[in-house]
Amino acid sequence: MATTSSMFMYSLTIKPPTAITQAVQGQFSGTKEQQLITACGSYLTLYRPGSTLGSFNPALSRNVFGIIRTLSAFRLSGTAKDIDFLIVGSDSGRITILEYKPEKNTFKRVHLETFGKSGIRRVVPGQYLATDPKGRACMMASVEKNKIVYVLNRNAQAELTISSPLEAHKPQTLVFALVGLDVGYENPIFAALEVDYSESEQDPTGQAYLEVEKQLVYYELDLGLNHVVRKWTDVVDRTANMLLQVPGGSDGPSGVLVCGEESITYRHSNQDPLRVDIPRRQGATEDPGRKRYIVAGLMHKMRDDFFFLVQTEDGDLFKVKLQMVKDENEKSTGEIRCLTIKYFETVPVATSIVILRSGFLFVATETGKQLFYAFEDLSEGPEDTYTSDDFPVDPREPHEPVYFRPGPRGNIFHSSTIDSMNPVTDCKVANLLHEDAPQIYTISGTGARSNFNMLKHGLGVDEFAESALPGVAQAVWTTKKARSDPYDSYIILTISNNQTFVLSLGANIEEVTDTGFLTSVPTLAVQLLGDDALLQVHPRGIRHILPDGKVNEWGAPQHRTIVAATTNEHQVAIALSSGEVVYFEVDNEGNLAEYQERREMAATVTCLSLGEVPPGRIRSEFLAVGCADSTVRIFSVDPENCLEDKSVQALTAVPSALHIMPMADTSSGGQTLFLHIGLHSGVYLRVMIDEVTGDLSDTRTRFLGPQPVKLSQVSANGQPAILALSSQPWLGYAERETHVFKLTPLNYRQLEWGWNLRMSAIPEGIVAITGDSLRILTVESLTSNLLHESIPLTYTPRHFVKHPHLPLFYVIEADNNTMAQDTRTKLLSGPNVVNGDANVLPPETFGYPRGKGHWASCVEVVDPFIQITDPTTETKAPLFTEHFEPNEAAISVGTVTFASKDEEAFLVVGTGVQMTASPPSDKGGYIHLFRFVDEGRKLEWMHKSKTEAPPRVLQAFQGRLLVGMGRDLRIYDFGVKQLLRKTQAMNVVPNLIVGLATQGFRIVCADIQESVMYCVYKYQENSIVKFCDDSIARWNTCSPVMVDYDTAAAGDKFGNIWFVRCPKAVSDLVDEEGSTHLAMQREYLQGTEHRVELMVHFCVHDIPTSVHKTSLVPGGRDVVLWSGLQGTLGILVPFVSREDVELFQQLQSEMRKNEAEPPLAGRDHLAYRSYYAAEKGCIDGDLCERFVMLPREKKEAIAVELDNRSVREIERKIADFRTRAAF
Repeated sequence: MATTSSMFMYSLTIKPPTAITQAVQGQFSGTKEQQLITACGSYLTLYRPGSTLGSFNPALSRNVFGIIRTLSAFRLSGTAKDIDFLIVGSDSGRITILEYKPEKNTFKRVHLETFGKSGIRRVVPGQYLATDPKGRACMMASVEKNKIVYVLNRNAQAELTISSPLEAHKPQTLVFALVGLDVGYENPIFAALEVDYSESEQDPTGQAYLEVEKQLVYYELDLGLNHVVRKWTDVVDRTANMLLQVPGGSDGPSGVLVCGEESITYRHSNQDPLRVDIPRRQGATEDPGRKRYIVAGLMHKMRDDFFFLVQTEDGDLFKVKLQMVKDENEKSTGEIRCLTIKYFETVPVATSIVILRSGFLFVATETGKQLFYAFEDLSEGPEDTYTSDDFPVDPREPHEPVYFRPGPRGNIFHSSTIDSMNPVTDCKVANLLHEDAPQIYTISGTGARSNFNMLKHGLGVDEFAESALPGVAQAVWTTKKARSDPYDSYIILTISNNQTFVLSLGANIEEVTDTGFLTSVPTLAVQLLGDDALLQVHPRGIRHILPDGKVNEWGAPQHRTIVAATTNEHQVAIALSSGEVVYFEVDNEGNLAEYQERREMAATVTCLSLGEVPPGRIRSEFLAVGCADSTVRIFSVDPENCLEDKSVQALTAVPSALHIMPMADTSSGGQTLFLHIGLHSGVYLRVMIDEVTGDLSDTRTRFLGPQPVKLSQVSANGQPAILALSSQPWLGYAERETHVFKLTPLNYRQLEWGWNLRMSAIPEGIVAITGDSLRILTVESLTSNLLHESIPLTYTPRHFVKHPHLPLFYVIEADNNTMAQDTRTKLLSGPNVVNGDANVLPPETFGYPRGKGHWASCVEVVDPFIQITDPTTETKAPLFTEHFEPNEAAISVGTVTFASKDEEAFLVVGTGVQMTASPPSDKGGYIHLFRFVDEGRKLEWMHKSKTEAPPRVLQAFQGRLLVGMGRDLRIYDFGVKQLLRKTQAMNVVPNLIVGLATQGFRIVCADIQESVMYCVYKYQENSIVKFCDDSIARWNTCSPVMVDYDTAAAGDKFGNIWFVRCPKAVSDLVDEEGSTHLAMQREYLQGTEHRVELMVHFCVHDIPTSVHKTSLVPGGRDVVLWSGLQGTLGILVPFVSREDVELFQQLQSEMRKNEAEPPLAGRDHLAYRSYYAAEKGCIDGDLCERFVMLPREKKEAIAVELDNRSVREIERKIADFRTRAAF
C-alpha cells in the first residue's frame, strides 16, 4: 500500500456476523461436557453450557481470516482421552485440524496441510467434508472432479498424525453430497452423490442432459494397500440432494438415507432399497400439489436405538426410523423390516440441527435468532405414521401422496435463544434516547421471523431488589462481620440528614441499631479491619469496633474535620480539612496505630486511595492523594520512608475519586497495578503504577459524562472490575478472552453511589443508591457490549426511514411467493373448508402459506420505545400496519418535505406490480403518498401515482421528491390527485438505479452493475446533467453515502467497501453557473468525459446493505458505519496523521508475517483482504488488534521493528483507535 495515498481508513468490526452456516457438537475440552462450535463467515465460535439449564454461552470466538466452508468433528480412534478434534475446510486450499485448549481458552492448530490453490474454485476440494465415524480418515471433495482422502492416525506419543492425500478423482463429475459411512472397524467407506456430465457436454441436442442419471457412489479406503477405490455405484432419484449416515457395525445395518424431492430412500450395497414419501401439509391455504425437499437433517444414536430428524423447507421436522427384524430374544437380526416417517414438530428453517446428550436440540436457523429446544416426549403413536410398505421404491411410479396437519405436538419446547440479526437489510443511526452516544437501528430477518432491532452500547443489568429509604442517600458500603464469612452482613448508608443508616443482610433486609456504628454522624468509610473488627470513619474521627463490642475512638484535632478517607483490611489513611494526611496501620495486637509524622499538602485533599493488600503481603505499598490543585500524588507507606513522594501527575481538572487496584494487563501478560482516577469534569483516567518505583505512566482517558466521576471496586464474572458513576454508570473490566481493558456503560439509570455486594442469592452483586431508594443489581453478562432489543415485524423488511422530527420509524415489508392477507382470508372462509383446515397457526413458527407468483406487502409504523403491547406473549408490536394490494410489493420508502405545501412532511412508498426476479419482469409501479396523522403514529393514504417501472429509490431533494426509476431520474412535486413530474433525465445509468445520495444540488446515483454516476441539478435550466462516472464495474448493493462533497462510499455484492472521489478540477467546473459547458462534454469510452478516482478499496467479506457517515461515541470522530447481510456491523475510521498511518502499516505488515499467531485456517491475509481487487488505502484493525494476544516475546520483537517503540505504546495506539471512534 503506497503511503502517497491521500486517504487512509482503519477498518474495525463492532459486531461480528451472526449467520451460522454450520454447527457441530463434541467433547472438545476433554471432559464429559459437550460443547457446540459454529461457523459464521470467518468466525469460529465455541459455546459452553451456561449456569441455567438449557442455556449456552459463547466461551471463545476467533476470526480465522478466511472463509469457513465446512466443519467436521472427530475423535481419534484408540485413544484414552475423550477429546474431539475439529477439521476446518476453508478457502485457503489447506486442510486444518484444530484442538481446543480449555486451560488457555484458545484453538491450537494441530495440522495444516496444503492440497490445492486458494480461493473457492470448482475443482479445488473444500466444498464437501466427511469423516469416518471411527475417526480413522476424512475425505474432502470439490464441486467437480477432485476428491482427496487423508488417513488420521497417532504416533507413539499418542499425538495426531495425518497422511499425504490419497486421490479419488473422476473428471467431468459433479458432486452434490458427501458423507462417511458407519462400517464399524472395516475399511472406511465414503458415500457421494454424483452426476457424470461427459455425454451431456458433447451432445448439442440436449437429449443426453435430459437422460443423465444421478448415482450413489461408495469410495473405499483400503488401509492395508493405502489407496482409494470406487467400490459400488447405484442409480438414485435425480432430485436427490442430501445423504444421511445410518449407524453400522453392532449399532445398525449401515448404509445411507438418500433425500430428494418428496422422497427419502434407504440404500446400501447389500440391502434392498426402501422409500417413503415426505408428507405434504394439509389446509385451506396449502397447495396440495407442492412437493417438499429436505434441507437439514441429522442422525441421533441412543443406547439401543437410533432415529433421524429431517426438516423440509417449510420447517417441518419429521422423525424417520428403520424398523429392524428381531429374533425371539428381541434382538436385532440386522435385517430391515421397513422405513417409517412421522411428523414430529415444526421449527424455523435451519442450516444445521444438532442434538446434544443433555436433551437439547440446537436449531441454527437460516434467518433470525438461533434457538435451543428441550425434548419433552420422544414416544411414538400410530397417528400420522407412514411406512415404506405404502410406497413404491421408484418415486416416478404412480402413487397417492400423503398429508398431515401441522401444529404443536408437545415433543419439544423452546428453552433459550442466541441473538442474531441475520440477514440485515438496512441500518440507521440516531440518538433518540438523547444520551451521550447514539443508537443503531436495523431491520433483519425474513417472513414472520423479521425484527426491528435497536442496538445500544452497554451491558445488561438485572434489578434484584428496590427499597425505599427514610431520606435521600449520599453513599453506601457493605461489610462482613468476619473475614471467614462467605457473604456480606451489613449495608451502611449515609443519608441526607447527616446520619448513618445500617441494614442487616439475612433472610430479610432490615434496619439494626446494635452494630456499634455511630448513627448520628455521616459516614465517610467502612471497613472490615483485621479478621473480625469493624471500622467507621466519620468527619469527627475514627471508630474502631472490636469483636467483643468494645469501641476505640480516634478524634480529629480541634477545629479540624476529616474530609476524605481510604481503607483496607490493614491500613487507614485520612485527610483533614487543614490539608494534612494521617496514616494508620493495624499492629500485631489488632489495634489501630497512627504513624507519628503527618504529611501536609499544599492544597485541599479531595480524595484518597490505598488499594487492597496484595496476597502474601501485610500492606499496600502506595497511597494516592488527589488535591484541589488538579494533581494526583503517589506516596510510599513503607515504614522506612512513610509518606515519601514517589510521583506526581498533573490533571486537567480536580480529581473527584481515586482507586488503586490490580487488573489483568495484556502488556505484561499478568496482573498490573493501576490507578483509576475520576475528575470533576466527568473524565475518567487509568494510569499504570510501577510497583517498584511508584512512577505513573501509560495514561488512558475516557469522557464519561458531564458530572463528577465516583469510583468503587466491584466483582463481575469472577474478576475485579471498576464501577465508575457519572451521568450514567460505567463498568471497567478486563475482557475474558483478550484481557483488554474495556469501559462499558451499564443499561441503567443514573446512580449516586455503588458498592460491591455478596449475598447467598447474588454472589456478584452491586448495591447502589439513587435518590431515596436502595437498589440491588447484577450485571447480566460481559460477553457482548451491545444490548439488543427487537420488535417483531409482519413480513421481510426491505427498507425503513425515520420520521423527520419524531422518534418513529416506517418500515416497508414484502414477501415473494407468499399469499397476501386478503387472499388468505378469502381461502379460509371458502365453502369447501372442512374442520381443521381453517386453523391459523403462528406464522413465526409455521410460516405464511406459500403461493407461487404472489406478493404480500405492507408498511408499518414502529416506535422503538413502546411498552409491551401483547401481555400474553410479552412482546412489542408495531403501532400501525397498512397492507398493500395483492401482488403489489413495496420496494422503496422515503420522507419528503414539499416546499409547495408549507414544508409539510409526507411519507412516500414505491411499489412494483407483479414483479418476478428471474427473468426480471414487472407491470410498472406506483408511488404512494401518505400523510402523518396522530403525531406520526398512523398513516393516512392520500393517492398513488402510476410509473412505467417500479421506483427503486425515493429521496427528498430541494423541497421535492427525487425518484430513481429504471435507468432514469425524475423530480416530482406535490399534487392533489397525484404527484406532478417536474423534470426527467433519461438513461442516467447504464442498467438500473439502486441508490441515491445528495448534497446540495449534486446527486450520486448507484447503478446495479456499473458503480456510481455523479450528476448535478441545474435549477435555472431545470435539468439533470451527468458529468463523472467510474471506469470499473461495481455491483452496488446499497445506497452510497457522500463522505464529503466530492467523495462517495458504497459496497458491492462481492463484499467490498470502496471510496471514489470526483477530481477537484471537475468538481469546480460543474459548480459554475449554467449548464452549457456541461452539455458540450464529449463521451469517452461509452461514458462521461471524466472519471472518478479510487481512494479506498477493502474486502470485508460480507455483502454491505447500508453505509452511513456518523459518530458513535461522544466527542468522537466521524466514521463510516456499514451493515452486512450476515448481521455484521463494521466501521471505517479515517486517519488524521501520517505518523499513525506509517505505524499501523508497519504493524499490519509485521502481523501478516508473524509466525506466532498465523491465521488459523492458513489463508494469506493480504489475499484475503484483496479477494476481488487489491486492497488500497485501508488497514485491517481486526488483524492489528490480534497484537495484544501475542506472547510477550513476540510483542517485543515486533515493537523493535516498529522504530523501537514500546509494547505499551503500541497497545495504547490500538486501544485509542477503537475507544475514540466506537466501542
